[in-house]
Amino acid sequence: MSLRSVGSYLATTARHLSTEPARRGVTAASSSSGGDTLGRRLLSLVYPKRSAVIAINKWKEEGHTLPRKYQLNRMIRELRKNKRYKHALEVCEWMKLQNDIKLVEGDYAVQLDLITKVRGLNSAEKFFEDLPDKMRGQPTCTALLHAYVQNNLTNKAEALMSKMSECGFLRSPVPYNRMMSLYISNGKLEKVPKLFEELKVNTSPDVVTFNLLLTACASENDVETAERVLLQLKKAKVDPDWVTYSTLTNLYIRNASVDDCLEKAASTLKEMEKRTSRETRVAYSSLLSLHANMGNVDEVNRIWGKMKACFCKMSDDEYVCMISSLVKLGDFAGVENLYKEWESVSGTNDVRVSNLLLTSYVDQGQMEMAEIFCNQLVEKGVCLSYSSWELLTRGYLKKKDVKKFLHYFGKAISSVKQWIPDPRLVQEAFTVIQEQAHIEGAEQLLVILRNAGHVNTNIYNLFLKTYAAAGKMPLVVAERMKKDNVQLDKETHRLLDLTSKMCVSDVSGILS
Repeated sequence: MSLRSVGSYLATTARHLSTEPARRGVTAASSSSGGDTLGRRLLSLVYPKRSAVIAINKWKEEGHTLPRKYQLNRMIRELRKNKRYKHALEVCEWMKLQNDIKLVEGDYAVQLDLITKVRGLNSAEKFFEDLPDKMRGQPTCTALLHAYVQNNLTNKAEALMSKMSECGFLRSPVPYNRMMSLYISNGKLEKVPKLFEELKVNTSPDVVTFNLLLTACASENDVETAERVLLQLKKAKVDPDWVTYSTLTNLYIRNASVDDCLEKAASTLKEMEKRTSRETRVAYSSLLSLHANMGNVDEVNRIWGKMKACFCKMSDDEYVCMISSLVKLGDFAGVENLYKEWESVSGTNDVRVSNLLLTSYVDQGQMEMAEIFCNQLVEKGVCLSYSSWELLTRGYLKKKDVKKFLHYFGKAISSVKQWIPDPRLVQEAFTVIQEQAHIEGAEQLLVILRNAGHVNTNIYNLFLKTYAAAGKMPLVVAERMKKDNVQLDKETHRLLDLTSKMCVSDVSGILS
């Protein structure tokens, strides 16, 4: 399982822990007239430019009793859950100005996290520096550490960990978990075991700690060490969760050629499903993907049915996961049916879902169907992404249809402000063009690449090889390279010398 999946798990857990209290807090702040609450008013602001402080003041002016601190904190958690960070921060700052509300370290830790999200790391550091000494304790230090980890600032994170150690603030596994996640994401896996040993000296590891250790093992494809980590977890009497077994299953699947690994994957998948529930909804998508990776089409359909029985509506992300699984399993009829279902219930025109059906057409070589489908999307007003046009490009490249793949490659590049060069795609395109000695195609591709700001010595050499394959001499190549500020190398000179003895082409000056 990837670190991103671990992050999703942590975020989901935090949301679950905060949702019910937040809802109770909103209810507690209700007025006597028909369910109007301050919490609902804050959530209804929607647009960041609207002010939470104005909403609070208006609530007070209307004669309502202001909520107590614990109720406001629950509203803040609800706003954070909905990614309404600016409004949550405004409520925090309003609370700070109230004489009858006494803030504690945890409140300032929440505020620091929100400042990081809304105003950036520099503002968060300034906020931390301005705090009274007694408020710069474990909660606020941990919040600042989290900010450093989120911003991938290893040196600052390590310096803060050292300071926290001096002050005795490492009595919880949370700071260690943050650092472990940072090291794993940066590939510094050698630092993880030492940090784990230090953790055990100062505190006790939790399930997140062990899941991170398993993630590190997965990064090194180390099944043996991962199994020892699982034994340590059980010895420590820590309850494994769905992430534990998801990470192990993924590792076993990657080592399917090793004896017993597929059987072990089947076993850990069962354990994972036992720990999957409404409260851990994201785990269902992981189950779908893992069963698809094992080729279990019946199990994929069973889990999908279980999800639909458990939840009123599937999200776009869940449709993406299920359709991706069916594409991977080659169930193209199922892909089409599920796409039609999604279209009838969603209405978001999420191009990620459309691209999955497009992928299935391309994978089957049904390029005419793929084109018709794209045209239908455009007629519906769907703005196709670079990836949509690239799928068509690759499909026609596979069919070696130069005219078509150049057409869609041009569309792909023109759909983005700045194209990130894909050397492999360019190489494949020139290979097909050279095989066909298609000098018109070479000229068109050179124009497309020049317009995208991506011409270099290698591109021109590939271009010249096409002319050599056609037995033709291109015109004014050295002049064009000079205009494009591209240097000639030995291979360029060799190709120019070779083609100079051939018949003159009549397309160079026209197309580029």
